[in-house]
Amino acid sequence: MSWDADVAVVGAGAAGLSLAVALARPSPAGGGAPRVVVVEAPPGPLRSPERTWCFWEAGAGPYDGQLAGGWDRLRLYAPDGAVIDRPLGPMRYKMLRSDRFEAVMAERLGAYGVEVRRMAVESVHDADGGAVVRGRDASGAPSVLRSGLVFDSRPPGRPPAARTALLQHFRGWFVRSARPAFDTAAATLMDFRLPQPARGLAFGYVLPLTSREALVEYTQFSRRALSRAAYDGALRHYCTTVLGLRDYTVTGSEQGVIPMSDGVHPRRGGRRVYFIGAAGGATRPSTGYTFAAIQRQSRHLADAVRAGRSPDRVPPVHGRRARAMDAVLLRALDTGRVDGGVLFTHLFASLPAERVLRFLDGATSAREDFGIGLRTPVRPMLRSLLELPLLRRSVPAPGPGPR
Repeated sequence: MSWDADVAVVGAGAAGLSLAVALARPSPAGGGAPRVVVVEAPPGPLRSPERTWCFWEAGAGPYDGQLAGGWDRLRLYAPDGAVIDRPLGPMRYKMLRSDRFEAVMAERLGAYGVEVRRMAVESVHDADGGAVVRGRDASGAPSVLRSGLVFDSRPPGRPPAARTALLQHFRGWFVRSARPAFDTAAATLMDFRLPQPARGLAFGYVLPLTSREALVEYTQFSRRALSRAAYDGALRHYCTTVLGLRDYTVTGSEQGVIPMSDGVHPRRGGRRVYFIGAAGGATRPSTGYTFAAIQRQSRHLADAVRAGRSPDRVPPVHGRRARAMDAVLLRALDTGRVDGGVLFTHLFASLPAERVLRFLDGATSAREDFGIGLRTPVRPMLRSLLELPLLRRSVPAPGPGPR
């Protein structure tokens, strides 16, 4: 069978574009890159809405020219109103909008000669030593793409079975104030001065773009999402009662739901089909952060493919120790044994922010993890740890809730 490509990448979001560019980028040492085809959904409901990604890294990064904002300090507000304000040391917290990212990645793909096909994908399966992507093009006509390897970033039709399954669900407003109201020196990562659900946690999140403009979000970790009216009510309360905004305008919004579970995502959909991005386990279960993990996953997979190694030899994005700690935390939050606001506030108050960020990214050592664990409520966390082996991975995915 003749192949249309050496590698097909299904999906043109953060994961698909990052991997495609990493695969097609010319090597400084010379040598050819694989023939890559990106499969992008036609305009319509299969396309993701514009969204914001946040991540942290030390020094300059490959997307600094496209950032909407960046901060060298992070701020948390405890449930009792106490303020924890911490410098990030060598780190910088960065905000990237999807439209800017997609535009620059499209330019790079064009420069590298990568073909982009518009197709509503219906199936991906192995075939004769490679894989076949089937779907329909923008006109509705059947379309087929044959490739030696396929990396699929589409959300799974069914989430993996889990012992604990929560949602991180949120709605954000882009707010413009008539008067200076925001401190651009620091991003507010978590503000717990809000009513809390019986289980899980809720917090505000503020990314100041100017002294008068910011992205203000209301976020919950719980089993079900809320209605839009409930989110908007929580945001009005946060903006007026907590932040003290009086004369402001909402210029835009975004909304999302991120699964948070201890389920294990399969890495393969066939002998020659691999999952990437959130579908491939890139989302950190305890935080919902995904973008930085996607960058690591893309680099490692591209290096393996270009060197002729099997993608199976690339380790999971999040190691066993990180996933085990996430499972304990999710269980403790879901059972209500741990007050999430108190826990996260204490971590940032008692440790350098840079270390906490590395922990949230799964980049801390076993010794550092042990020290962080001692700063959590030990008894309820230990109880959650001990009962995990007794639980079956059978919890269904939480429902999305009303819209």
